[in-house]
Amino acid sequence: MSAHPQPLHRLSAFTGDALNIVVETPKGSRNKYSFEPELGALLLKKVLPEGLSFPYDFGMIPSTKGEDGDPLDVLLLLDAPAVAGCVVAGRLVGVIEAEQRERDGTWERNDRLIAVAEHAPTHAHVHALSDLRPGMLEEVEAFFAQYNALSGREFRPLRRGDAEAARALVRNGMAACAA
Repeated sequence: MSAHPQPLHRLSAFTGDALNIVVETPKGSRNKYSFEPELGALLLKKVLPEGLSFPYDFGMIPSTKGEDGDPLDVLLLLDAPAVAGCVVAGRLVGVIEAEQRERDGTWERNDRLIAVAEHAPTHAHVHALSDLRPGMLEEVEAFFAQYNALSGREFRPLRRGDAEAARALVRNGMAACAA
């Protein structure tokens, strides 16, 4: 182990075959956290209104950069909420490819990767989006539409991709981060 730990955003996206996921916002939280590299810490970005909370752990893939300039977003299926700032090993099962209209009217891609934690017995059978319970992806898309609407933005799902499409996005994100 190194004498100087690596900052969370500089961890490798993968350790072997496992995807490294930094949990920013735990399942059930009304508080939206975001890792801020300049601070080296999680920053409270907003508080969601009563009755709205994150349906699953939400975080980022370190050492990646999406088209929006931020690390790639990932929704993590885990049996119980993880602690914010925790690094969880997971496997990609798919992606909701989406775009988001900003307050200034411009559209940009803001995909949501879907992963399962390696240590999640409840979701051990999930290896593809088709293994998820019926209606789950529609509920996730509705959550992100409402979440964005509260900030004056629009979230528009474009299509859903399989695990290989999600891995391709991570590889592209790693290349964009390294550039």
